[in-house]
Amino acid sequence: MSSTRLEGPTLTVGDVAAASGVAASAIRFYERQGLLTSHRTSGNQRRYDEFAPCMVRICRVAQRVGLTVQEVVALFDALPEEPTLDDWQGLTDSLVAEAERRIADLRRTLDDLASDGPLCAVPGVDDV
Repeated sequence: MSSTRLEGPTLTVGDVAAASGVAASAIRFYERQGLLTSHRTSGNQRRYDEFAPCMVRICRVAQRVGLTVQEVVALFDALPEEPTLDDWQGLTDSLVAEAERRIADLRRTLDDLASDGPLCAVPGVDDV
């Protein structure tokens, strides 16, 4: 008896959700936003490739940094079709730089709040 190997995307929505630690609805959301791509079976079920859980985890990290879904889409769009390790390192470096920029902004805000002045005198977003 010969065994048949399935080729192409084989992970279900549930598989990707379980492997990435998010709800299945989040997988469908990320797909609607263009962050994931699925292929449909003859029974119209979604199937994802083996990299989908990793992509979801990268999305979640980027969102923890504070990026919007649209900003994450732009990051992924900037990657070549077949990213190299250097491309992934560049993405990591971008996320680190953005997190550091946001931390610096928050530290300045904390310094402003810790001043002895009235709260209404703390600089607003447009004043910084």
